[in-house]
Amino acid sequence: MTVFKEITAEIRQKIMNGTLKVGDSLPSVRGMADRWGCAPGTVQRAYRELAVQGLITTKVGQGTCVASTAVAHTTIRHATLVNHVEVFLLEMMAAGYSPKEAEGALQEVLTRWQTRFPASAETPKRVLRFVGSHDPVIALLHGRFSELAPDYELSVNFVGSMGGLLALARQGADIAGCHLWDDETNSYNRPYIERMLPGHRVAMVTLAHRRLGLIVPPSNPLDLQDIPDLLHAQFINRQAGTGTRVWLDKRCKALGIDTSKINGYDWEVRTHLQVAGAVAEMQADVGLGVEAAALAYGLDFVRLTTERYDLVITEETWSVPGVQILVEWLQSANAQKAINNVGGYDVTETGRVVWVN
Repeated sequence: MTVFKEITAEIRQKIMNGTLKVGDSLPSVRGMADRWGCAPGTVQRAYRELAVQGLITTKVGQGTCVASTAVAHTTIRHATLVNHVEVFLLEMMAAGYSPKEAEGALQEVLTRWQTRFPASAETPKRVLRFVGSHDPVIALLHGRFSELAPDYELSVNFVGSMGGLLALARQGADIAGCHLWDDETNSYNRPYIERMLPGHRVAMVTLAHRRLGLIVPPSNPLDLQDIPDLLHAQFINRQAGTGTRVWLDKRCKALGIDTSKINGYDWEVRTHLQVAGAVAEMQADVGLGVEAAALAYGLDFVRLTTERYDLVITEETWSVPGVQILVEWLQSANAQKAINNVGGYDVTETGRVVWVN
């Protein structure tokens, strides 16, 4: 087993058996690296993997600690169940059964047992489906949502801004998150909403204005200052369809830059934290991302623009109590304080609602 996997497994096991409790601090990256005799990048990779799983969280100025019980418990419980089901399916396929036959048998057994053990009288939580662009504040909200709205569960799927609006149009999401810049109108989101959701009345709720720019190593050794400088460095990119990628593609076009000449332009990752992680591990010289991700990894940041990130909600979903709780929280001083603590945001318009007809 590699050191990265050993670190990840040890911390996960300590959380599962209660040795590490909610809120407990983890050692610093350097302290953990000294203990394991490995590079800091190895520890950062392990911490990033655990953060993606919802088990730990990193707060600027406060270090890394165990995430809330609800997030950790749900993640472990779900993963364990999926593993058991997968083992069962593989055993059945090895015995000559098809996945369809296994599905039919499982459904038959479930039906029989559900009649013997009726569902609890307790009302199940309603799931609000977020689909859209990655942002550290969304991860923060995901961890806190069970406290804000105990009757609701917020599911989060980071697929990029375009993917979020597409999911909303196909009724595969309740809330989409996007920051799509339209160069013709020099505005965010509205032109895309009007094109992708025609005939729908839609609310744009501002999450925050966030600073977007170059994520570089401490002291910016290559002195990278703007988009043309990417031609002289190892770059890491976001995937097509994300708001960050849309902005970059259009800026390169406007500047007359041939993106095929940028080393790493086709090296795509799904989140800003993955961009920052690659720079921190010295796999890349630079990436384009939000300042919050750079701060999380102790990296330097060169601001290129400030963009508006909106939560997009259709009129049909707007009246759902869980949605209203979310909007009210964004309009509160507590929300603005929490977002400011992440770093890299302007909360002046956080919670502002604009309707698009």
